Amino acid sequence: MRRWRGTSSALTGASANGAHLRRALLLVATLVVAGCGIRAPAPPEPGRPQMGVASWYGPGFHGHATTSGEIYDQDDLTAAHPRLPLGTRARVTNLDTGRSVDVRINDRGPFVKGRAIDLSYAAANAIGIVGAGTAPVRIEVIERPQGGYVIVRYCVQVGSFSEEEKATALRANLAPRYDDVYISPVRARADLFYRVRVGPYAERHDAERRALELTSSGIPAIVTEEPE
Repeated sequence: MRRWRGTSSALTGASANGAHLRRALLLVATLVVAGCGIRAPAPPEPGRPQMGVASWYGPGFHGHATTSGEIYDQDDLTAAHPRLPLGTRARVTNLDTGRSVDVRINDRGPFVKGRAIDLSYAAANAIGIVGAGTAPVRIEVIERPQGGYVIVRYCVQVGSFSEEEKATALRANLAPRYDDVYISPVRARADLFYRVRVGPYAERHDAERRALELTSSGIPAIVTEEPE
């Protein structure tokens, strides 16, 4: 789901192809920065907040699937974070106004240099950043996901379809070059999507390297997660 600024995450079928490509280009830019030795700050932990810039995403992505598989609802208090485990509850405080909101992490993003978290419209509105678009914030973990910090595997998504035949065709096309390509069915409400993915990988940097390879060969690709 590509985001109107604030920006970010998951794709939901062939209608998202243009957004998929734009996100892939953002990923390449991110990897170039990483290759220059600039690393993302460590995610927050209980008792150790993260300072950064928050952005938000809204109406253009209402009703689309998030990385977690949930459907994005701009009126829910949710957010996208690049590294916090999905299901984490976090408190985000606007350092300009002192206003805070508690959100649940259910998506990945933002993939723009210098931004730490993407808030839903409702969360951004609660702390007064909708008009400005961004604001300096403090991010604090207030509740871990049930079962603690879950182990995740990283994979590279190259397509998402509502029709299984299209996913099977893409997998067959990639299989001669990538022996680890597979189809991951994901249900979102009443709909079933067939996501074509490569991997999985234990380390995110391995998935990022494969995503860059795929994107360089003309195949839009994004790094995402699958629970262990």
